[in-house]
Amino acid sequence: MSEQPTAGEVAHIDFDDNGLAAELSGSHDAHLAILEDALGVRIDPRGNRFAVTGAEGARVRAIAALERLYARLKRGEAVAAEDVRAAARNVDVMKSPEAVDARAIKTPKRLIVPRSANQAAYIDKLNGSDLTFGVGPAGTGKTYLAVAHAVGLLLSGAVERIILSRPALEAGERIGFLPGDMKDKVDPFLRPLYDALHDMMHTDYVERRIAAGDIEIAPIAFMRGRTLARAAVILDEAQNATPEQMKMFLTRLGEGAHMAVTGDPSQTDLPSGERSGLADALSVVAGVEGVSEARFTAADVVRHPLVARIVTAYDARDRKRRQP
Repeated sequence: MSEQPTAGEVAHIDFDDNGLAAELSGSHDAHLAILEDALGVRIDPRGNRFAVTGAEGARVRAIAALERLYARLKRGEAVAAEDVRAAARNVDVMKSPEAVDARAIKTPKRLIVPRSANQAAYIDKLNGSDLTFGVGPAGTGKTYLAVAHAVGLLLSGAVERIILSRPALEAGERIGFLPGDMKDKVDPFLRPLYDALHDMMHTDYVERRIAAGDIEIAPIAFMRGRTLARAAVILDEAQNATPEQMKMFLTRLGEGAHMAVTGDPSQTDLPSGERSGLADALSVVAGVEGVSEARFTAADVVRHPLVARIVTAYDARDRKRRQP
């Protein structure tokens, strides 16, 4: 139960489990240090009571972040440094536990909740649209959340299968130069999709569903001529699809299907001068009924905090280049 500040510089918050309170603090109070640096407060733990010192607005935000993180621990979820950074960065989203929980996606291995306002809006759009574009820099969770949404639909019976696809083109290398048969050639490009599935479902279950055809992971070229009905369909790294491939993929959408297209237009590996299918599609289908678009920025990066700073630095460089 928190003691909300009304005057003065100190507020207190009490937790009912000393062990969880210690986990909340982190090793050597590392989690509290993250909140202190991000929110401009001082947090002094005394057993299960935390004293929060700072400006009133900062105290309220710090208490909201502490309460939300503690609620995660009570549900049996782990709290790591990246979760604390996300809580500090997006505390306004986390101050409404009911809204966050309404967007939670339960998978066999973990409960997945949005870590930013843009992630929350993205989940809303995935739930409300037949076709959703998730666009933004690396590390913002756009692909991970799309896979989580697809897993939730499959486990609930809303769809009969999951189809995950990517263009088999990375960093200028085409699959014909790679050793092995076709599966050996394309698997490295599709590995991030396998990793996301295994992070949410047990390996043996994933393999059984793949063997049964309920989960399919394949390059975009394998989608030609098909109708993808009653399926959760994801195209990842869509900035590496050509406009022709993108049109082909989008028109595969069948009855009862949900489609998500994710990518970062600034990181295309297509040959110089070739237009990205993602950028082309965003300009063509904008405003079409049933289509939604979620945009992410460096503020939504949930990987190492250095990734957000790197993205910001590149964005600043690109803005300077566009100036006359």
